[in-house]
Amino acid sequence: MKVSYETILYELHDGIAEIRLNRPQRLNAVTQKLYDELNAALSRAEADDDARVVLLTGEGRAFCVGADLKEHKVGRTPFDRRQYLQGEQIVCKRLLQLGKPVVAAVNGYALGAGAELAIASDFLLMAESAQIGLPEISIGNFLGGGVTWLLPRLVGLAKARELVFLGERIKGEEAVRIGLANRVFADEGFLDAAREFAGKVASKAPFSMQLAKQQLNMSAERTFDAALVAELEGMMFVGTTQDWQEGIDAFAEKRTPVFKGK
Repeated sequence: MKVSYETILYELHDGIAEIRLNRPQRLNAVTQKLYDELNAALSRAEADDDARVVLLTGEGRAFCVGADLKEHKVGRTPFDRRQYLQGEQIVCKRLLQLGKPVVAAVNGYALGAGAELAIASDFLLMAESAQIGLPEISIGNFLGGGVTWLLPRLVGLAKARELVFLGERIKGEEAVRIGLANRVFADEGFLDAAREFAGKVASKAPFSMQLAKQQLNMSAERTFDAALVAELEGMMFVGTTQDWQEGIDAFAEKRTPVFKGK
């Protein structure tokens, strides 16, 4: 069944559920509708066995420049504003906890809420000319999407303070250097490079990736002994799957495994 959206584009190809924020006339600034549709698209990708990885990017010349301030000026009640703000929290938590890996491909500006969406993803790729920043404090606003929890874990507390307090934008090479981004690719052919990266992730064993994502995200909250127990349970579980046997057979036969998520 074909599903149409107003603020995003959704395509499934080669195991990649590609979600593109689609408000290019507003540089993909977020609205309540966009959050709702993005959350629905993530649910769709998670439920689809053919989708092995989610690739999140922006249509046009920006990834996402944050909140659509023009929309905020329209008469909204405090309740409406809270619902909107909570919409970001829900989506970012969903990205972090989704049972499939998420690759954010930052093709232009990723600012404010846009940066927070990218940071909540499992992998953050940036085009050479792309910029990411958290300007909220500079305009009297505040951070959302769990970034005060995530950012220090990625770049350390000192660098997190610098990024948040100063609100300066940084480019891909600097983001990679400090551990915020994973890779930086040339502007020309960026989306193709991001798809190739996502394809590599999609080729891995789905159950193993899901367990690894869960346990890596919880690592800071667990004791070492608790991690050992969780790892043991994970190893025992994947040993019951067809993919485990496929991995063993492929290794013995010196070929690339073909995992089916079974």
